[in-house]
Amino acid sequence: MSTNLPAEPAKLVIRCFSVSADGYGAGSNQDINNPIGVGGMALHEWVFPTRTFQKTHLGKDDGTTGPDDDFAAHGYENIGAWILGRNMFGPVRGSWPDDSWKGWWGDEPPYHCPVFVLTHHPRPPIEMKGGTVFHFVTDGIEAALQRARQAAGGTDVRLGGGVATVRQYLRARLVDELHIAIAPTLLGSGENLFTDLDLVSLGYKHTEHVATANATHLVLRKSS
Repeated sequence: MSTNLPAEPAKLVIRCFSVSADGYGAGSNQDINNPIGVGGMALHEWVFPTRTFQKTHLGKDDGTTGPDDDFAAHGYENIGAWILGRNMFGPVRGSWPDDSWKGWWGDEPPYHCPVFVLTHHPRPPIEMKGGTVFHFVTDGIEAALQRARQAAGGTDVRLGGGVATVRQYLRARLVDELHIAIAPTLLGSGENLFTDLDLVSLGYKHTEHVATANATHLVLRKSS
């Protein structure tokens, strides 16, 4: 009897996606000075002190440990490719005026693998230090996922955001696992993750929650 079962496709996961207590994943008026909108940086204060963030973003070897760091570290486990929305890649809108904008993260972004950026405007790939290569996908979310899975080579694909991109993938039931970090802050306006999004009807179930002083972590998974 043959045991050569077809390989399961790489999972699409969302990890460490921060929202406010009133459901906003970004504030209003995103621009070069407010990458996550006005007040949006407060959503991520739970992760900034962690050892994982300090190492991956700042190159430091110190930082806090505990549940917040555990979730931050898990966010990078078994990830072979990322998908980002255009707005998460940068504040440039419309056609690319030139090739000068290469993301918020400097010469060596924290991804270290292929990253597929959703956009309506073509652009050649950008190779960065540390193994990150930004690819620009103009033919939709499913095409981006297919390319990311191929690039991941059997490991998982992480969907980074922003809010509109996450909502598209959730509505299409393409997300296998969603980790939300609810920050103890209110934004009042911006991009709300949950508006008109019926996660129960879409087949998602709450499977885990952990509360810390800095965030409440919820894990949702898609029913088979």
